[in-house]
Amino acid sequence: MAETGNFALWLAALCALYGAVVCAWGARAERPRLISSGYNAALAMGALVVVASIALWYSLLTSDFRVEYVAAVSSLAQPTMYKFASFWGSLDGSILLWELLLCIFTALVVVIYRKSHADLTPYAVTTLLVNSLFFLSVMLLFANPLGIRTPAPPDGQGLNPILQSPSMAYHPPNLYMGFVGFAVPYAFCMAALVKGKLTDRWIVTTRRWSLIAWYFLTVGIVLGAQWAYVELGWGGFWAWDPVENASFMPWLAGTALIHSLAVTEKRGLFKSWTLLLAISAFSLSLLGTFLVRSGILISVHAFATDPARGLFILIFLG
Repeated sequence: MAETGNFALWLAALCALYGAVVCAWGARAERPRLISSGYNAALAMGALVVVASIALWYSLLTSDFRVEYVAAVSSLAQPTMYKFASFWGSLDGSILLWELLLCIFTALVVVIYRKSHADLTPYAVTTLLVNSLFFLSVMLLFANPLGIRTPAPPDGQGLNPILQSPSMAYHPPNLYMGFVGFAVPYAFCMAALVKGKLTDRWIVTTRRWSLIAWYFLTVGIVLGAQWAYVELGWGGFWAWDPVENASFMPWLAGTALIHSLAVTEKRGLFKSWTLLLAISAFSLSLLGTFLVRSGILISVHAFATDPARGLFILIFLG
């Protein structure tokens, strides 16, 4: 199963590259058939990433310790819930989670807006595909969650004991839904800049997606604060945790973005400010992901201990 997942990731990277090039080319040349081909590539990429994700979950649940990531974050004695949550228990798997969510959002953009926003969607999808291509390349070259090693150990190391909490099952996914959700407003922001059109439709679309991302990020932060309280007591609740503070930065930018979009939609003001906030919210999401996953921050629920492997996110942010 792991071999199938690896093959799916390689094909997904090729689809992302092809889709990004074809969408941009078709939009510039005003060739609908090329744009449609790029959209199909984006959908195919999403399907392939789903296959790779299922392969990793299958490897975790069946304790396939041939997979290096499984051996690092799971063990035979580990309860099933924590085996499932180990998917995002370290850097490699969390990058696949990011990519899985990004593929889902990209597919939704293609399906919902390919006709209603025909002028902006090709550039928005191109932006999302470039993001996907980056994370797929990182997985395949530096942090492959489906990498195989031989001989397989008889048992794995298991998930970090501090992370073996029920909060591990739902806090990180909510947080990542918020982080990745801001990629859609950012993508439409880039499309509007390329086209030079800040239309009302762009504003409405961006506001809806910003609200969705803000909602999930809010839920993730509240759940994380509760987790910090359980681990650290009132000191952790009031002082918060470095990981929670890292996720709070894009929340602040997202909150400002929602209000700025409301003013832009109703009064036509703050258009440049809205663009800046859309870029900032997604950029701070990347920065927060780097801080959480790189091991730079000392935290009761930091998710990695190797800053060098998280450096690529900082490079991409630059």
